[in-house]
Parts: sequence; C-alpha cells; structure tokens
Amino acid sequence: MKYKVRETTEAIVGAITGPATAPRSLLLGRYDTAGRLQYTGRTTTLPRAAGRTVAGLLAPADPGSPWTNRTVTPSADPAEA
Repeated sequence: MKYKVRETTEAIVGAITGPATAPRSLLLGRYDTAGRLQYTGRTTTLPRAAGRTVAGLLAPADPGSPWTNRTVTPSADPAEA
C-alpha cells in the first residue's frame, strides 16, 4: 500500500517571484532560534487568480529584511545570494 504523508507548518512569505501585483511564486522562510529568517522553500507556480489574491495580502519588507534586494534563482537560498 502507498501512503501519502502530508505535513503542514506555518511559514513567512519572505519574497516573491514575478510582479508584486500578481506574484508567480512565494519564497518562504521560518525564524531560527537566533531570530533570523531562514529560507525553507518555495511554492509551486501560482495560478494567475491566486497570485492576484495573494498580492492584496502582501506588505513591503521591513528595511532590515535579509532578503531585500537579493536575486534568487530556483536553486538558491536568498539568504546566501
């Protein structure tokens, strides 16, 4: 028998790909024990309608965000970029 294991957890949207008005994917992070936002993964490509919906929920990053002005490739950790 095959079993699909699903686990959910909370994450913070640390960055997006695509335009701010309709993000294509969300780059997610969690705070480590030292309080630093660490990259944990990304979403799959969002359908256009979902991207527009998410756009209305996003806020600009704080000035001290470790992910501000970073270039992220699919395999890169934005904290190291």
